[in-house]
Amino acid sequence: GSLLLAVHFYSSARAAPLIPSTALGVLLLILSALLVYAGIRRSPRNASLLVSLCLALSVFWCGYGVIFILAGQGVLASTEDFRDALVPGLATFTVALLLVAVVGFLCGEPLLALVAAAVSLASAHEVALHSSSSLGPSAVACNYLMVCLVGGYFALGRVLYFLTKGKVALPGTDLAKKKAREQSRCSAGSTNDFAAPGLLLNMLAASVFCCRLLGVTNKLSMGHVPWLWAAGIYQIGTCVLSYRAVDALMATAFGFTAILKFAGGYCLLYPIWQPEEPSFPTPFLVVFSILFAVLALFLSLQSPLDGLYLLVYVTFCIALACSPRGFFEGGPQGVAVAIFVASALVTLIHLYNVKAGAKIPTGKGAVKALLARSSFLKLREGPDLHAPYLGYSKYVDAEVLAYACSVLASFALTTTGDPQAPLATVVIPWVVVAGGILKLLGGSVAFARGKTLESSAFILYAVMWIIWGLARCGGLYGTTRSFHTAVGIAAFVLFNSFIVFCSLFLNTAWFFYSLAFMLIAVSFLLDAIHALPAGYDIAATLIFGLVSFYCFLSALSSSTLEGSCLPMGGPMVQLSGVGAGVTKCLHLPARKASSVRRIADILRNGGTCGIPTDTVYVLVAACSRPDAVEKAHRSKRQAQDRPMSLWISSLKQLEPAKHLFTPLLWDFMEAAWPSPISVVVPRGEWVDFLGMKDSAKYVGTPGSVAIRIPDCSVTTHLIDLVGPIVVTSANPTGEADTTHHNQVYAKLGDKVDAVLCGGPSPENIASTVVDCTKIDSGNIGFFRVGIIPKAQV
Repeated sequence: GSLLLAVHFYSSARAAPLIPSTALGVLLLILSALLVYAGIRRSPRNASLLVSLCLALSVFWCGYGVIFILAGQGVLASTEDFRDALVPGLATFTVALLLVAVVGFLCGEPLLALVAAAVSLASAHEVALHSSSSLGPSAVACNYLMVCLVGGYFALGRVLYFLTKGKVALPGTDLAKKKAREQSRCSAGSTNDFAAPGLLLNMLAASVFCCRLLGVTNKLSMGHVPWLWAAGIYQIGTCVLSYRAVDALMATAFGFTAILKFAGGYCLLYPIWQPEEPSFPTPFLVVFSILFAVLALFLSLQSPLDGLYLLVYVTFCIALACSPRGFFEGGPQGVAVAIFVASALVTLIHLYNVKAGAKIPTGKGAVKALLARSSFLKLREGPDLHAPYLGYSKYVDAEVLAYACSVLASFALTTTGDPQAPLATVVIPWVVVAGGILKLLGGSVAFARGKTLESSAFILYAVMWIIWGLARCGGLYGTTRSFHTAVGIAAFVLFNSFIVFCSLFLNTAWFFYSLAFMLIAVSFLLDAIHALPAGYDIAATLIFGLVSFYCFLSALSSSTLEGSCLPMGGPMVQLSGVGAGVTKCLHLPARKASSVRRIADILRNGGTCGIPTDTVYVLVAACSRPDAVEKAHRSKRQAQDRPMSLWISSLKQLEPAKHLFTPLLWDFMEAAWPSPISVVVPRGEWVDFLGMKDSAKYVGTPGSVAIRIPDCSVTTHLIDLVGPIVVTSANPTGEADTTHHNQVYAKLGDKVDAVLCGGPSPENIASTVVDCTKIDSGNIGFFRVGIIPKAQV
C-alpha cells in the first residue's frame, strides 16, 4: 500500500499520473480489506498494538480510496473539493498514528512504531502539501518509502527465521520471544483490545466537523461522506469484535456512536436529492442523549474513565437537538472538537494500558472498592457472568443494544413530517441503521447464545424496520398505497402474533414488548390502506418506545449488577415441560478443562450428563454410582433391544479382570480401540469389578455387554477422572440420534443434570457395534454397521 502511494506522489507532478485516481482508489480498497483481515485474524492477546495499527490504516485507506474513486469519476471535479475532502481524514490519522507510534516506542515495538510514525509523517506532509502549493510531494513519498523499507526488513527477517529454523533472527522480527513477553503482560491488561480502534474511529468522524468549524475546510460536502461512513461501518465491526471480547457495555457504546456517523453522512448527502434544509427529529435526539447518559452511568461502574468519556456524546446529542440545522450548525461542531480531543486522550490511555506493565489509573479499582462496601449495589463477577443460555457462544449478550435500538427507531417515527416529502426529515439512519441493521446484529448474537425466541423476534423486527424505513420514510412508495403493501404487513402481524403467544411462556416483559410491537405493525397496516386514525401512530410508537426503554434498563442492570433491580418477570403461563427460559440443567463449554472437571464432580455425586463423543451426543452415568445408572435407565425408558453400554478410557481399567477375558478377545479390543467400534462381549464376573451392584441388570443383556473406548480426548479425559461410565444415546428411545448439545436439552429436558457443550457432532452416524461373543470360534457378527465399515473391522 505504501509503495503504491509513494509511486503516486512521485508521479503526481506529471500531467498524467502514473496510476489513475480510480485505479489507485480500487487498489487501496482491496488493501484495506486485507489489512482488516490481518488485524482481526492476528491473536489480539499477543498483538493488541498491531490490531490498532491494522484497523486504523485499513479505515484510512478505505476512506482515502473512495475519495480517489470519486475524484477519478469526476464527482469531486475541482481541486478545492478534493482538498476539502481529504484534509479531515489526513489530520485525524496524523494524530492517531502518532499515538500508536508513541506507545510502540514506549513499549518496545520499534518496527511497528516506525511504520506508524512514517505514515503519520506522510499524512502531515500531505496536509501541508494541500495547504501550500510551494511544497513538493517528495516528502510524502519519502515517508511511504520508509514504510516499504521497514516492511521489507521485517519480511527478510521472517524468511531468514524460517529458512534457518529459528537460528537466525534479525532484531525485532523474532515473534516467539515477543509473544512470550506479551503473554506475561496481558494478564493484567485490558480485556477489550478493540476499544482503542473504536475510539480512533470517533476521532475520524469528529474531525470532519472540527475542520469545518476551525476553517481548515471551506464547507461540508459529499466528499466527507466516505470518512463518516467508513468510520460507521468499521465501528459496527468494532462493536461485534467487542462482543467477542466480552465487553458488552463498550460494544453498545460503539453501536450508538456508529448511528451518529451514518446520520452525519446521510445529512451531507441530503442536498443531492432535496433542495430544502433537513429537519431533525428533536424528541429522538433527546431520547438518544438519555440512552447515552444511562449507558455512561453503568459504564462508570466498569471503567469511570470510559463513563466520563461518553458524557461528551450526551452533550453532542443535546447540541444536535437544539440546532435546527443539526450537523451544519456551529454548536454541534464545537462539541465535535471536544470529542476529538477526548477521544485522542482516552485512546492513548487504552493503547498504553494494554501494552505497558505499569498502568495509567482509570478509576476502576476505586469504584470496585466503593461498591464492595455497599450492600445494595454489587457488581456481577465470576466465571458464569457471561454464560450463554444454552451451551457455548463466542459472544457476550447483545440484548442491551437490541432494546436500545427499539427505543431509537420508535421515537424517530414520532417526528411529524410532510407525507408528500418524507425525505425532508432525517429519519432513515435512525430507523434503518438503528432499528434494522443493529437489531439484526443483536438477533444474530442472541441466536448464537441459544436464545431462539428472542433472536427470532429481533430479526423479524429488524426486517420490519428496514422495509418500513426505506418504503415509508424513504419515500419509495411516496403517497400511494397498495393492496400488496397491506398483504406484506399482514404477514408480519401474523408472525408477530406467534411471537406474542410464545412470549407468554418466557416472561412478562417480553410479552408486553412483543405486544407493543403489534401496535406498531397495526399502525403500518392501517397507513397502507388509508385508514390510520389521527394520532394512533404516535401513541403506538410512544408505547413501544417506553416498553423498550424499560427492557433496556432491565437488561443493562441485570448484566452489570447482582440481583434483579428491574425484573423482567416470570412466565405468564407455566406449563409442565416448558422451561420458560430457566433451566436447572448446567450447560458447560467442552473447550474448558474446568467444565470437564465440573461434569466429573456431578457424575461422581450421582448425576447424569449429556456429553459429546467422536460420533453423536450420549447420556452417561458413573458405574460407581448404582443410583445414577438406574436414573439414566428411567430417564430414557430404555428399550430392551437397545441396552445401555459401558465405556472406559483405557484397557488398564479392566486389568483386574483381564484373566476373565480370552487372549484373542483382549488382543482384538487392544487393536480396535480407541475408535467408534463398540465390542459386545460375554457377560461374566468381570462386571462386578465396576461397582454397579444391583443396577448392573440395566446394562447390556443377560448374556452380553457392549464396551467401547471412544476416540475423543474430552470424553476419555472425563472417564479418566470418573472411572468407567454407563452410556446410552441422548434421545428418547426410537428417535433420531442427537447431534448438537442444544438437542440434548430439547429432547431430555431437566432429566439430565448437565450438558457438556461441544457444538455440532463431528459425525452424524453412530458407532459400529460388533458381536464378539463367539470370537474364539473364529466368528464375529454385526448388530449395527455405523461409521466404521465391516471391511475395516
